[in-house]
Amino acid sequence: MVRQNRVWPTGEIVADPARGLFMGNRGCLHDDQGALGTARWRHKTWITCTLSFKDRKRPLMAPGRYTELFFLDEAVACAVGHRPCAECRRPIWQAFRAQWNGLFGPMRAPDVDRILHAARLDGRAHRRHQAKAENLPDGTMIMMEERAHLVLGGRAMLWSPHGYGPGQTLPCCDVCVLTPQPLVEVMRAGWLPELHPSAHTNIPVRP
Repeated sequence: MVRQNRVWPTGEIVADPARGLFMGNRGCLHDDQGALGTARWRHKTWITCTLSFKDRKRPLMAPGRYTELFFLDEAVACAVGHRPCAECRRPIWQAFRAQWNGLFGPMRAPDVDRILHAARLDGRAHRRHQAKAENLPDGTMIMMEERAHLVLGGRAMLWSPHGYGPGQTLPCCDVCVLTPQPLVEVMRAGWLPELHPSAHTNIPVRP
C-alpha cells in the first residue's frame, strides 16, 4: 500500500512509492484509517528526523500518533520549512543552531520554530519569494520552468521523487525561491543540508 506521506519541495503531500533519506513530523494529520485530512500541520515544530533511531519501531500512521512524512533529502525538507530534530539529529541541530544564533541572536528551539512558521506559510499556502539565482547558496530549492530545482555548485539540479537529474547553469535573473528566507540565510552562513547522492553524481567535473 502506497501511503500519502511523501513531501514535494513545493509543499504537496502525495502518495508515491519513491523512498527518501529523511522523515518529518508536524503532528497527527491522518485519521484512524491512515488517510490524510485537510490539515497539513498541528503545531509549529516541523522537524527533520533520521529514518531510524535507537532501534525504535512503530507502525506507520498509527491512530492518534504523529504522521510520518518523508523527503528525498534535507534540501527538500528545508524547502518546505523543516529544521533538524534536536533529539535524533543532535549534532546537526547544534551546527544549525550555531549558524542560526550567529545570524539572529541566541534562541531556544521554540523561538526558531515560531520564526520559521511565519516564514514558511502564507495563510495555508507555502510562502515563496524572489531572489537572484546567482546569489543563492547551495542547498536552496528554486522553481525553474515550473519545476523544482536544487542550487548546487553554480547549477540548478532538476528534482524528481527519485533523485536529481543533470543540472543547468543558474540564470542571471531573479527566480522563485521555495526555501524560506531564514533557512536560505543559514545556508549562506555555511550550514549545508544533507543531499541525496544523485545531487553530487550529476555535477560535471570542472577542468
